Amino acid sequence: MNGGLTGRERITLRPIGVAYRTDEENVMRIEVYAEYAEALDGIEKLTHINVLYWMHRLTEKNHGKLKVHPRGDLNRPLTGVFATRSPVRPNPIGLTRVELLKRKGKVLFVKGLDALDGSPVIDIKSG
Repeated sequence: MNGGLTGRERITLRPIGVAYRTDEENVMRIEVYAEYAEALDGIEKLTHINVLYWMHRLTEKNHGKLKVHPRGDLNRPLTGVFATRSPVRPNPIGLTRVELLKRKGKVLFVKGLDALDGSPVIDIKSG
């Protein structure tokens, strides 16, 4: 036994910031909370990063679905959500590899993030 979780406990996620739309098409800004700002040191050297975010506008009823029609196309067969990029899943965590355009203090400007305005950001990793 490794002393870790058994797999059934609840896990608490702490957002590290919030993603917001900008006036520029396909560009979002990620405002990182002050307590996590020093974790951004060195990020400006990267061209791409992976952003994990919480799909906060999904309703609770969608969290339990295990099969979906890919891209909502009823002509496609039902497929397990783990084999799709559907937002409907047990834990609505989004993941997008984005282009890092610039950093201004604790704010990142990125291109290609498919999150909605106001989505909580739960992690950032080098891409």
